[in-house]
Order: sequence, then C-alpha cells, then structure tokens
Amino acid sequence: MIIKIKPNLYLRTITLEDTNVVFELTDKSRSYLREWLPWLDFTKEVADTSAYIEGCIKGQEAQTSHSFVIVFQDEIVGIAGFNTINPSNKIAAIGYWLSEGAQGHGIMTNTVKALLQYAFVVLQLNKVEIRAAEGNAKSRAIPERLGFTAEGTIRAAEWLYDHYVNHVVYGMLASEWQEKK
Repeated sequence: MIIKIKPNLYLRTITLEDTNVVFELTDKSRSYLREWLPWLDFTKEVADTSAYIEGCIKGQEAQTSHSFVIVFQDEIVGIAGFNTINPSNKIAAIGYWLSEGAQGHGIMTNTVKALLQYAFVVLQLNKVEIRAAEGNAKSRAIPERLGFTAEGTIRAAEWLYDHYVNHVVYGMLASEWQEKK
C-alpha cells in the first residue's frame, strides 16, 4: 500500500525487500537515533532488521499494526506507522523515526498528518495516540504542532540503555481531527 503525501514524499508498506536499505539507514543513524530509541543495541546485523520486518508483516496480517517506510525524493529516510491498532476500542498508537539528514523538511509532520487521515477516514478509528519521551523535544513537537492534546505523563515508561525516561501521552480524537481539517 502507498499513501501519497506530496509529489516527493510518500509512505509505502514495509516489505522484506526493504531489509538492506532499512538496516543501512539504521546503522548510519545509530548514534543519532540511540538518544531516544531503545532498540538500537538489538539491531546489530541485517538479520535483526529482517526479523523486525517479519514482525511488522505479521502485525499487518493480524491487523494489529501497520508499518511504512517513509520515502522522500525516492529514498527511504525513516519508518512510521501504527505500532498498535486496537480494533475493538478503535484506538491506534503512532510511532516514527527519521534519519538525521532528512530532518528540517516537514517530513514527519506531513507523515503523521497522512497517518491521521488514514486512521480516521480509512480505518474509522476514534482515537490516535503518540507517546514521546518527555525530553525529546523534536518528537513531541509533531503532536503539539498537529493539535493533539497532552493527556498525561507516564513515569519511568521506557528504559533507554542506562536510565528510565518518562513518556508524555498525546491523543487526538476523530471529532477533533474533523474540526482541525
């Protein structure tokens, strides 16, 4: 599946064919991503990325998640999607990361906006959440820019290599999205 965002930006469902490119992007961005993402030490070789993508495919088949590669100017620059989809409660959680060199072009704001549209119009969900580490200003700026409500803070929500970080939980309801469009 492809979600077109702008002429030079789109999302495409992640596939096993993306393994090498995603691993290389992860490896090149390792020190940058490590500040806020806890899984870098578990992604040491191509096989680790392959196993991750296989998990993404299983989640898509079960309709409990959906991961996309972010393609900007014909290059994969990151990953975004629904880390979880709860069909019975009509809630999804968005997660994302972008390579350092791709920042500053509005890619992630436009990506999350497209995911919101997909969540509320196609999937007919009622709520979308984004959780971001309290100190991660760049990641938190996305839901804040898009008008999400900061619903609270989960203390010691994630272990980042040698310390815990709190997560701020942001939420957007379908009715709020309709008002903002």
